[in-house]
Amino acid sequence: MPTIDALSERLTQYLSNSQIKQVCRAYYYAEQAHEGQRRRSGEPYIIHPLAVANILTDMHLDHQSLMAAMLHDVIEDTGIPKSALSTQFGEVVTDLVDGVSKLTHIHFESKEEQQAENFQKMAMAMAKDIRVILVKLADRLHNLRTLGSLKPEKRRRIARETLDIYSPIANRLGLNSIRVEMEELCFEAMYPMRSELIRKAVKAARGHRSGVVDNIAGAVRTRLNESNISVRVFGREKHLYSIYSKMRDQRKSLADIMDVYGFRIVTDSIDDCYRTLGAMHSLYKPIPGRFKDYIAIPKTNGYQSLHTTLIGIGGVPIEIQIRTEEMEAMANHGIAAHWLYKSESDQASGTQRARQWVQNLLELQKNAGSPIEFVEHVKVDLFPDEIYVFTPKGKILELPSGSTAIDFAYAVHTDVGNHCIACRIDRQLAPLSARLQNGQTVQIVTAASAQPNPAWLNFVVTGKARSNIRNYLKSQRRSESVALGERLLGKAIAALGKTMEDIDQVHIAQVLKETSLDSLEDLLEDIGSGNRMAPLLARRLLVANRDTDIDLHAIETSPLAIKGTEGLVVSFAKCCSPIPGDPIVGHVSSGRGLVIHTENCRNVEELRNNPEKCVILSWDKDISSEFTVDLKVYMENRRGIIVEVASAINQADANIEKISVEEKDARLSVTNLKISIQGRKHLARTIRRLRTIRGVNKIVRIKQ
Repeated sequence: MPTIDALSERLTQYLSNSQIKQVCRAYYYAEQAHEGQRRRSGEPYIIHPLAVANILTDMHLDHQSLMAAMLHDVIEDTGIPKSALSTQFGEVVTDLVDGVSKLTHIHFESKEEQQAENFQKMAMAMAKDIRVILVKLADRLHNLRTLGSLKPEKRRRIARETLDIYSPIANRLGLNSIRVEMEELCFEAMYPMRSELIRKAVKAARGHRSGVVDNIAGAVRTRLNESNISVRVFGREKHLYSIYSKMRDQRKSLADIMDVYGFRIVTDSIDDCYRTLGAMHSLYKPIPGRFKDYIAIPKTNGYQSLHTTLIGIGGVPIEIQIRTEEMEAMANHGIAAHWLYKSESDQASGTQRARQWVQNLLELQKNAGSPIEFVEHVKVDLFPDEIYVFTPKGKILELPSGSTAIDFAYAVHTDVGNHCIACRIDRQLAPLSARLQNGQTVQIVTAASAQPNPAWLNFVVTGKARSNIRNYLKSQRRSESVALGERLLGKAIAALGKTMEDIDQVHIAQVLKETSLDSLEDLLEDIGSGNRMAPLLARRLLVANRDTDIDLHAIETSPLAIKGTEGLVVSFAKCCSPIPGDPIVGHVSSGRGLVIHTENCRNVEELRNNPEKCVILSWDKDISSEFTVDLKVYMENRRGIIVEVASAINQADANIEKISVEEKDARLSVTNLKISIQGRKHLARTIRRLRTIRGVNKIVRIKQ
C-alpha cells in the first residue's frame, strides 16, 4: 500500500524540499477532508488520491499537478468549497482541481447529446491547462487498476468509455505507457475469457520463441559493437489488446502475429540512429516499402523513431525500432516528457503539438452547430493514421489517411479552403476529391469569388474541413434565407396593400415574442427556409389585434421573380425540372425554402389554390444561369449518328452533361441526353438543330 513517506522519498529525485512540503500539505488536507470515507474495496479513500499522485510522479510531473491529484475529489466528495481550497493552495492548484472535478462526473453511457456536451467541457478544461487531462488520465488509470470491486456491467461500461475516449486521448498526447496499460485493463474487464486465452497462448508461444529472440538480439549487438555504436537492445513484446485488435481487424491468426519478431534499439544520438539503421540493413535484408523515418517527420503526437522491417535467417520477419533515450521517453510519456526531460528540443515540440491540437479542438467547437457534431469531428482526429504531404514551399503537413486536396487546403488555412477551385498534385492537375498519398506535393489554386461546395462534405475526412464547410454553408444559407424571406414577406405585405414601412416596432416586438425569436432577421430566415408562412406573418405584423380579419381572397397575385442564382434556399423540383420560359409556381417547404415546380406539375395540384403554401412566380428577364433538361431521342441505328448529335448540340451552344444509348433493335435506338441550356427558347433552338439530322425521328423532353 502506498504511503506519503514513500512518495516523498521518490519526489526528492526532481522536486525541491519546499515543493515536496506543499505536496505533503495537500495530502494531509485531503486525508482530513476524506476522513471516514472508504472505497468500494473497503480501503480508506485517501489511498486513491495518493496512488494517482504516484502515477504522475512516474512522469515527473510538477508539484502543482501532484497537489491537484491529492485534492481532486475534495470539492465533489467532501463539501469543502472551492474558495477554501483557493485560500489554502492558490488559484492555479484550485483551477486544476476544479477542472478534474468537472471531468470526474462525466458519464459517457448517458444520452448521446449529454455525452457530447460533457466532451465539450473536457475540451475546454484541457484548453485552459493541459495538466487537467494528465491528472484525469492518471485518475482513470488507477480506477481501472481497482475495477475488481465493481459489478461486471459497471466494469464493462467504464472499460468501454475508456477505450472510446480516454485511451485515444492518451494516444493523441503521446502517453503510450498509460494508453497500453489502459487498453490491457479494459480488454480484461470487457472480455475476461478472450484475454485469458490469448495470455496463455502468447505465454506458450514466447517460450518456444525465446531461443530465436536471443539469437537475433545477439547478432544485432555483435554487429553494432563492430561498428562502435553504443546501444541498448531489447525484445519488443506485443500487448494482448494489440494482438486481439489485429486478429479482429486484419483477420489474422495468432500464429501469423507471433511470427513477427520485434526489437527496440536505443542509442545516444540521432546520428547513431542512422548509423544503426545502416548496420541493420547490412546485417539482414530490408523489405522494400517498410521503412519509415519518424525522426525527420515526427508523428502528430510528437513520436519519433526509425522503423524498418528486415528478413532474418530462415525468412523470419524482424521489426526494428531505432531511437534515442529522449525519443524513448517521448514515446512512453508523450507530452509528460516535457516535465520528465527539461530539454527544449524534441519534448518542447511534442508539447507544442499537443497544445496545438487542443487549440484545434476549440476551433472545431466554435464552428460546430451542436455538441454531437463536435464529437463527430473530434473522433476523426482521435484515431489518426497519418500521411505526410508537402506544400510547394516544402513545409510538411500531417493529415489523416484518406485525406483529399480539400482537407489539405483547410489544413493550410481556413480561407484557402473556402476559396479553393482546383489543385495540382506533384505539378499535375487533379480533382479536389483526389485521395492524397505520402510524400506528394500539393498546390491549391484559389479564386476570391469561390466558395465551398456542399458536395465536398461527401469526401472530406478531417474535422477541420468538415466543420468549416458546414459553418460556411450555414452562414451562407442564413443570408440567402433572410434575403428570400424579405422578398416573400414584402410580397405578402404588398398583397395586403401595405409596405414594410407600415409595420411599427411594437408589432415586430410582439410577433418576435410570440414566435420566441430574437430579431427580425431570425424571423425572415424562418420565412425564407419555409418554417413560417409569409402571408400569416404579414397579417400578424400589420394588425394589433389577433382577431382582425383580412380577406385572403382579396390578395393580389403579383408574381415573385426568380433569377436562378438565389442559392441554397431555392431549389428546382426533380419531378418536373422547370426551365426559364416554363410557367412556374413555388411550394414553400419546411427546411428547404422555396421549391420551384412547373404550373401543371401533379405534385403541386393540391397546393395550387393555397396562398399560404404556394407562391406565384415568374422568371427574371436577365437570367444567365444554366438549367438541366433530359431528352429522349428516337433515331436510326447508323454509324456516326451519335457524333452528329453531339456536334448539333455544340453548335446550338448547349452542353452535354450525360449521354447513354438504349438499343431497341438492329435498326432503331433510343438515346438519353442530359443537356445544359439557358431556357425554353434555347431548348427549342437545340431541338431544331437535332431534328435536321438524318435519321432522327422523334425528340421528347422527359419530366420524371
